[in-house]
Order: sequence, then structure tokens, then C-alpha cells
Amino acid sequence: MTPIEDIKQEMKKYEQTREDFYSLFDNQLPKDKNSLFDFSNNPKLDAKEVYEHFFKLDYQARKLRGLLIEARDIKVG
Repeated sequence: MTPIEDIKQEMKKYEQTREDFYSLFDNQLPKDKNSLFDFSNNPKLDAKEVYEHFFKLDYQARKLRGLLIEARDIKVG
């Protein structure tokens, strides 16, 4: 696979992971009149579940970051 194909594949995984992360909130939090998540009633969220989704999102972002740096031959540090 070419570097661009790798990036496209990982980008799709990132988008799906991001969608899954926000679905957690969509399913458990009401939205206010501006369609923003409404935390005003101090909803109870499962911290472990939130962390698991965040960790997957962060991992995928770091993986994608590495591929982009490599593909563009960016010198970091």
C-alpha cells in the first residue's frame, strides 16, 4: 500500500472512531436549543466508558499523525 492509501485507510478508521465517541454522548446527553450537549443537570456518565472511547480516538489520532509526518517527511524535534 502507498503512504497515501495508508493515510486514507487510517483516516476512515479515525472518522469512525470519532463518530463512535460522539454517539456515546448523543445517546446519553440531551442537547440544548443550540444543539450543544447540555451538561447543566450534571448527567452521570460512565467514566470508564468515556475513557475507553477517548483512548481509541486519541490512539487513532496519534497513529494518523505519525503517518502524515512520515508521508510529508516532516522533521519533528
